[in-house]
Amino acid sequence: MGIVESKADVSGGAVQGNPGSNAAELSVILPSFNEAANIPILVDLLDTALVDVAWEAIVVDDNSPDGTTEVARNIARSDPRVRVIRRIGRRGLSGACIEGILASSAPYVAVMDADLQHDETLLPKMLAEIKQDDTDLVVASRKVDGGEIGEGLSSFRTWGSNVANGLAQKLLNVTLKDPMSGFFMVRREKAEEIAPRLSPQGFKILLDLVSSANGALKIKELPFTFRERQHGESKLDTLVTLDYFGLLLAKYFGDVVSVRFLMFGLVGASGLVVHLIALRMFILGDFSFNLAQTAASFVAMTSNFFLNNQLTYRDRRLRGVGALIGLLTFYAVCSVGVLANVGVANLIYADPAYWWLAGTAGAVMGAVWNYAASSALTWRRS
Repeated sequence: MGIVESKADVSGGAVQGNPGSNAAELSVILPSFNEAANIPILVDLLDTALVDVAWEAIVVDDNSPDGTTEVARNIARSDPRVRVIRRIGRRGLSGACIEGILASSAPYVAVMDADLQHDETLLPKMLAEIKQDDTDLVVASRKVDGGEIGEGLSSFRTWGSNVANGLAQKLLNVTLKDPMSGFFMVRREKAEEIAPRLSPQGFKILLDLVSSANGALKIKELPFTFRERQHGESKLDTLVTLDYFGLLLAKYFGDVVSVRFLMFGLVGASGLVVHLIALRMFILGDFSFNLAQTAASFVAMTSNFFLNNQLTYRDRRLRGVGALIGLLTFYAVCSVGVLANVGVANLIYADPAYWWLAGTAGAVMGAVWNYAASSALTWRRS
């Protein structure tokens, strides 16, 4: 999964728990990016909510430019219950959660957002539930009786969340009422058992965890109200929708192909539309078919590069001069794919009425090469 390839920085010390105990009973994983203002508040809230629990907090920070890592480290210097993992060269909530869980040695692990939207006072009740022999996973749910979305989501995001829930339940046979929740507690040994099958990409670690378990987890849902963010900005954007569909498809087809490849494929599908529109325009402009197909290929490649840079390779996103160099590299490595594209399309193209079939066949033939080459060269890990 590539979750330990890059440099990581861990700080913190022994855990201060209940009298007579040096080990944490509960690890609270806090994936973070630009949450410097929220981390100190959240640690204080955890201290109050978990007064009778031996706990630790593991802040997993994706190298935030706002200094989240340093803020968390400063807390860790005086409070050994706080540990810090700084991730360099990789991004994403799911990957951060996986690394945090694997860094824990507590028997129970909770995952919650660092933006104060999750209700930390529910943690003791979740712990009491999961300590029962018949429970492996406790989910804080907005969809069971007593749970509410509250003011934390806009009406549009609420609608999107409902649609996403429905798709997960129907396509993956997930029985959870709120599979989109990012607030849950799991037995660590169960999470470690499932971890090799989890994707480090994306934002929906709970859905991945439950679907990868194939019904082996005994689950309880507790109601909670999603709170409004107080500081910072939401990390979710419209491109996360495609990322989510990629996860759904990967799980639906039994993880035969990776989420990243499916993301590349979804972007490629959008590129196909761009390609066909550009091809038609060039043909109407009296370009020869070969020239029109070549020009349309480069238009589609440009579109694909920027979408892949924002979504498929968001953990390796290129910026500034690096993005320009990446685009030129993308053109170069995909030129072989263009040759295959144009060659195959030209073989098929005999009747102008079937321009769309020739264009589609050519685009598909170049797709596999484009993915392999761009992964190895354009968005290679530093």
